[in-house]
Amino acid sequence: MVSESEDMALVLDRNLNSAKYAIAFDPLDGSSNIDANISVGSIFAVYRLQDAGGIRTVEEATEAILQKGSEIAAAGYAMYGSSTSLVISTGDGVHAFTLDPSLGEFVLTQPSLRIKDRGNIYSVNEGNSDEWNESTRLYVNSIKFPIDETRKPYSLRYIGTMVADIHRTLLYGGVFMYPTDRLHRRGKLRLLYEAFPMAFLIENAGGKATTGWERILDIVPTTVHQRAPVYMGSKLDVEDLLGFFQQTGEQPPSICDEGTLDEDDLSFEVKGI
Repeated sequence: MVSESEDMALVLDRNLNSAKYAIAFDPLDGSSNIDANISVGSIFAVYRLQDAGGIRTVEEATEAILQKGSEIAAAGYAMYGSSTSLVISTGDGVHAFTLDPSLGEFVLTQPSLRIKDRGNIYSVNEGNSDEWNESTRLYVNSIKFPIDETRKPYSLRYIGTMVADIHRTLLYGGVFMYPTDRLHRRGKLRLLYEAFPMAFLIENAGGKATTGWERILDIVPTTVHQRAPVYMGSKLDVEDLLGFFQQTGEQPPSICDEGTLDEDDLSFEVKGI
C-alpha cells in the first residue's frame, strides 16, 4: 500500500504473500480546505500484483506497485461535500454513486459518465501564472482572450481540492491543469495516487490526460511519490493545449532542472508493518 500521508510504502500481507492487489491512495485530498467547509475527498488506485507469492522483501513489494497508470485495475474517488459521492471505474466506463444516509448505501445516480468533447471552464491556480512554462501561459491566454470572435472566453473555476475540480470537469467539461512552475520543476501532483487514478477516470469518460509531453497513463514511475505536471479534461480542449506545446517546442522537465526538488522526487524508502 502507498499513501500520500506516509513517507514510505507499507506492506500489509507480509507473511502470507497471497495478496492479489496493491492500493495507492490519497486519504484526504484538499485538507487545507477543511476549515473553510469546502469539499474534500479521497483518491485511490488499485493495481494488480503479478506474482505476490514471489515477493519476499519490502523492496520487492514496492517495486511491484510501480506500474504504468494504464495497468490500473480500478480507480476512483470519494468526495465529501453537500452530499457524499463515489466515482469509480474498472476500465469500462465511469459511474457515480451517491450515499443515501437513510439506507446506509451508495446508490448509482450517474451511470456511464461521459465528459464533453469541449467545455468552457479552465481550472488552475492562476496565482502561479508568472512561474508557468510558456506553453501553459499561451494556452490560458488563448481561452481567456480568444482570437475567434465567435468563441466566448472560458470561465475560471478553481477549488483547490483536486477531487472537487475533477468532479466538476467530468460533469461540465473543460480542462484541469497543474503545470510545472519554478518551485515544482517536475510538477506537484503525485503519479500513483493523484495523477494516475484521475487520468484513468478522465480517459474512461472519453477525455484526455497529458503532462504536455506524454500521455500520463504511459509513464512508468520510478518512485512511489513521483510527481508529474498534469493537464486533463475534455478531449478537444486538451488537444488545443498540446498544440501550444508543439508550437513552442519546450522540452520536458529534467531532474537536473533548477528549482526546488523534494527528496522523494529523487529517491524513496519503504517499510513494513
